Amino acid sequence: MKTIDITQALAEISELIAKAVDGEEIIITKNNQPIVKLVGLQPLPQRPPLFSSDYGLISITDDFDEPLEEFFNLLQLK
Repeated sequence: MKTIDITQALAEISELIAKAVDGEEIIITKNNQPIVKLVGLQPLPQRPPLFSSDYGLISITDDFDEPLEEFFNLLQLK
């Protein structure tokens, strides 16, 4: 963990950000008191897509909207 004064940190901000991205923690101080901790962020985990995630797993036949034979027989019984 590196500690650096804010006036020096302002002059070296690009280098400090590069170090933080590489995994180093940097403490920025003012009047010898820590005020900021500079750390790199972890990448967010990728979630699976919501739409078309089942593409190819589900199929619908051409006669999906035809009346069911069992249902038709029940209507004739009444």
